[in-house]
Amino acid sequence: MISPSESVAPFYDGWRFAQERLVERIGELSSKQLQLRAAPHLWPIWAIAAHTAGVRPYWLCHIFKEPGAERTPFNDPSGEGWEDDPTHPRVASELVFALQSTWTIVADCLERWTPAMLQDEFRRELNGRVQIHTRQGVLMRLLTHDAYHIGEINQTLGMNGLPDMYIWTSRTLTVSPS
Repeated sequence: MISPSESVAPFYDGWRFAQERLVERIGELSSKQLQLRAAPHLWPIWAIAAHTAGVRPYWLCHIFKEPGAERTPFNDPSGEGWEDDPTHPRVASELVFALQSTWTIVADCLERWTPAMLQDEFRRELNGRVQIHTRQGVLMRLLTHDAYHIGEINQTLGMNGLPDMYIWTSRTLTVSPS
């Protein structure tokens, strides 16, 4: 077990806040609201949330061989996700479980990984080509991927007159004007 001072987790703590807000907001949405889309050709909110969750075990477990995929709904190493089956929309409770269970993999990696490990390289073959990825690169990919899709969900909510997520803090503070 590594000490907290050796872990990269403190450097990524703000990501946890975004995850918490995403889980809260998705959990509040009705099945009808989860079907909302920003445009007819774009994914509904449920598919965006499912995709956000499913990418985590794909990269961390199936590419980097970290443990945890078995604790999630995403055990298929092919990367096929819930969003790939639009005929089976997911409900809030399924999405919350998917987001929470896949977050445990992220959190476990952040706790275990040290700064020295961030440049370790991993290979992925895609379409007959070999790609090289580092832990740091994939952490940035996952963090920005979450942020991108949270923004997409926020935009869809706002376009439909619904409150969005404020992901920048772990707490809400109301201060009276002085």
